[in-house]
Amino acid sequence: MTENPSTQTLIERTVFPILFALSFSHLLNDTIQSLIPAIYPIIKVNYHLSFSQIGLITLTFQLAASLLQPFVGLYTDKKPQPYSLAVGMGFTLIGLITLSLSAHFYTMLISVCFIGIGSSIFHPEASRMAHAASGGKRGLAQSVFQLGGNAGSSLGPLLAAWIIVPYGQFSVIWFSFIALIAILILSYVGNWYKGFMLLRVKNANKIQGVTHNFSRRKVVFAVSILLLLIFSKYFYMASLTNYFTFYLIDKFHLSVQTSQIYLFVFLFSVAAGTLLGGPIGDKIGRKYVIWVSILGTAPFALLLPHANLFWTGVLIVPIGMILASAFSAILVYAQELIPGKVGLVAGLFFGFAFGMGGIGSALLGKLADSTSIEYVFNVCAFLPLIGLLTGFLPNIEAKKK
Repeated sequence: MTENPSTQTLIERTVFPILFALSFSHLLNDTIQSLIPAIYPIIKVNYHLSFSQIGLITLTFQLAASLLQPFVGLYTDKKPQPYSLAVGMGFTLIGLITLSLSAHFYTMLISVCFIGIGSSIFHPEASRMAHAASGGKRGLAQSVFQLGGNAGSSLGPLLAAWIIVPYGQFSVIWFSFIALIAILILSYVGNWYKGFMLLRVKNANKIQGVTHNFSRRKVVFAVSILLLLIFSKYFYMASLTNYFTFYLIDKFHLSVQTSQIYLFVFLFSVAAGTLLGGPIGDKIGRKYVIWVSILGTAPFALLLPHANLFWTGVLIVPIGMILASAFSAILVYAQELIPGKVGLVAGLFFGFAFGMGGIGSALLGKLADSTSIEYVFNVCAFLPLIGLLTGFLPNIEAKKK
């Protein structure tokens, strides 16, 4: 009996409309998230916050956005929830509204916690849906998905410079319309995913993947190395995402708005570099991409603390582009290392990444209070050297069916 052409298309071809919808939703989600560090200079002055308190706000957000993710992924591996993305965005909407009205440090913590919970629900299942729509091009699918997130992250500082800095904290509430748009798009994606899951169950034998005969110990060892690489990437990213504006203001005496533009340049470079890692990994192997993306950042990172303003603006471009290619390659490599656990792996790695970003922000804020913001950037410059651990990862690309 001949297979239904529509079934063949869904199983064996990349479903780009769904990937673009997920990527755009990721853009909206991460635009909202990026507003949090983008308004730090404003709330620090308005509420006389210390760097340690700024770090605690990030820590609260990142922990809320990380601790739930592996559990969400584990649960949805067993029981997929097509409409959980729209529900998660509802939590984000509540957080945005309360953040715009917050007049106290502790209410800010509660607000960012709601936004973090929304993110924690969003990422594992959205990553699973991107995997489902990949048609076997998993690296490409994750890069398209990540591109939206990083593009959204780059927009936050720019929107903050244009809207929040001139109009104040309450203008955050205007971004609730972004959350409402995302809810509508994610409801559409949920409808597609619900139908796709029925077809996937019926045609499970047609889905190709990666097999290996590695021992459990070797898999655990490889995952541990990948998590150390995530630690390196996101601790360093935390220094730039959360404290780069303060570094520029302190060292070069820039205005808040001008420093936000430099932060946008860095985050836009991250977005531009995101699309490279996945598809290149599909072609030449993910391990090589991981090598270049983590360790390749090191020379530029080591030069950054010693550069003048012009070269600082130049160096943040290759730092952002090279470092950005890492995550898609790491995530798909881990999903191939642990086949059949797409949601769990996505939740673990997204969660760990956010957690490391939060812990890094808190620790670096404390370090900045006790030393200086310039000292923080001198210390963090050595983190990409951890990329040398990539040499211990096993090769799995040759095992593809």
